Amino acid sequence: MQKIVFVAPYFMEATLRFVRAAARVPDCRLALVSCDPADKLPPDLKQALAAHYAVRDTSTEQLLHGVQQVGRQLGGIDALLGMLEQIQVSLGEIRDALGLRGMGAAAARNFRDKALMKTVLREAGVPCARHRAVTTVEAGMAFAAGTGFPLIVKPLDGAGAKGTFRCETAEQLQECLRHSRPSEANVLVLEEFIQGKERSFDSVCLDGKILWSSISHYFPGPLEVVREPWIQWCVMIPREADDPQSGDIRGVAQQALTALGMETGLSHMEWFLREDGSLAVSEVGCRPPGAQFTSLISWAHDFDLYQAWADVLIHQRFQAPERKFAAGAAYLRGMGRGRVTAVHGLDRIAKDFGGIVVEASIPKPGMAPTGSYEGEGHILVRHPETEVVKEALRRIVSTVRVELREDA
Repeated sequence: MQKIVFVAPYFMEATLRFVRAAARVPDCRLALVSCDPADKLPPDLKQALAAHYAVRDTSTEQLLHGVQQVGRQLGGIDALLGMLEQIQVSLGEIRDALGLRGMGAAAARNFRDKALMKTVLREAGVPCARHRAVTTVEAGMAFAAGTGFPLIVKPLDGAGAKGTFRCETAEQLQECLRHSRPSEANVLVLEEFIQGKERSFDSVCLDGKILWSSISHYFPGPLEVVREPWIQWCVMIPREADDPQSGDIRGVAQQALTALGMETGLSHMEWFLREDGSLAVSEVGCRPPGAQFTSLISWAHDFDLYQAWADVLIHQRFQAPERKFAAGAAYLRGMGRGRVTAVHGLDRIAKDFGGIVVEASIPKPGMAPTGSYEGEGHILVRHPETEVVKEALRRIVSTVRVELREDA
């Protein structure tokens, strides 16, 4: 019987899907550490847990205290789980302190610290952008003078393109740096902007080896979406698992994950296919993908990736699925300012593509914008033919409009 502790700070819908998956794993006793109190848990999860402890915050000290508390109730701990990007280093530090299996703090920092990540990748011969961590405006301008434009400016520990900017000129960069105020306490990463088609490479590793992978295509890339709030965007997984245009991305990904210290689990890598056919790694996360990707991959392969993630971490087992469908996600982003007042075009989409819609979250009147590139809702579709999914996504993002108004 495996004794597992899951750290899930807040009970968001996506987080609870992973907790439920862990709770369903056979031969497992599951405890939960969170900032949210137990009375916020859905009844089914309350009953499934062997123990729960609420902590004040997500500091390593608080999380360690919570893990030790539930560990005593379990009678020991075999593994520590958590799927949020922001707590991976803390989880690594706790594993190191308690002698638990799984990723330690050193490897977790390779994934979390974007400047260190690029350094490790370049030293390992993995193609990626030139970069520099800066703590002053002057250092940033000096890097730009030697690298040229455009440049990307991002937080040292960013995730999901948040706080990321593209600068086309020295004037834009100087304004961006002055606004962001780089310092020893607020380190920024500058890197050259790589032009090409942006994609993701999601993979399951066991003992450091990639067992299975899936490639998703972005239309357009996340950075462009963040820059332009009016853009309606989508992600697609083609039915065809082998893409000749992707080159040796599996080999590059294995090289990158080995260098960074990935052993067992699910990882999310963003990469570029340049116009000349060469590849370049952008960023790598040592956790499941966000933005509905885990659901999208599940729909495309007709299996439960949430469950597979829990199984591989708890029992070190994984059965690779076959891709049976093309699948896509259209993100519904509000247009204008204020709160959601209406969603237009849904009737037309339901009439033309309702038969292939497998999951949807429709923005509700009165809700405030999320401020995220994920938008206020999403529609997932799947079909055995890639072109059908591609056309459905095109129609959704060109037809559905989420209206925002300040007086709503």
